[in-house]
Amino acid sequence: MNNYITGAAIRALREKKRLTQHQLAEKLCVSDKAISKWETGKGFPDISLIEPLANTLQVSLPELLSGEQIINTNRSANILKSNLYVCPICGNIFHSTGSAMISCCGVTLPALEAEQADEEHEIKCEKIEDEFFISIQHPMTKEHYISFVVYCTGERFESVKLYPESSIEVRFFSRGHGTLYWYCNHHGLFKKRI
Repeated sequence: MNNYITGAAIRALREKKRLTQHQLAEKLCVSDKAISKWETGKGFPDISLIEPLANTLQVSLPELLSGEQIINTNRSANILKSNLYVCPICGNIFHSTGSAMISCCGVTLPALEAEQADEEHEIKCEKIEDEFFISIQHPMTKEHYISFVVYCTGERFESVKLYPESSIEVRFFSRGHGTLYWYCNHHGLFKKRI
């Protein structure tokens, strides 16, 4: 039971929200005796009440389980430290400007690590007037394709989703130096400074 909610955590979070045991019990449709048992360690909330309890206390599930409210003190995220995540099951793409715990389809996703491109994944980047014209000579079959291309600068993160059986031709308005990222569904994430 070490990884389950502690009574002290429930009490501390309830008191932070200035709720009485009775008020919390009403919101969860349980008795105030149940809340008292949870807080004294004589009982635990049913698993079906974990999410409603977190919502009522206005904390995330990890915060509820740890008993500590996480305060975001980061006032300025650095876009150049962006992380990309791709769900291996459904293909959803996620972006964060720092470390994050991302999950999709019941799987916790690790941040992708970008590599320098090999010959098969080499990207062609031409500057035409005020735009970067990006193209890649890569198969775009339903089984093997480039899923997206991203242009990341100090102030912007722009992405273009690509689909099988389409061409890989992308344009980005030039905003100075940055990094291009592109993702092959078989070989992973690649990057190039421009």
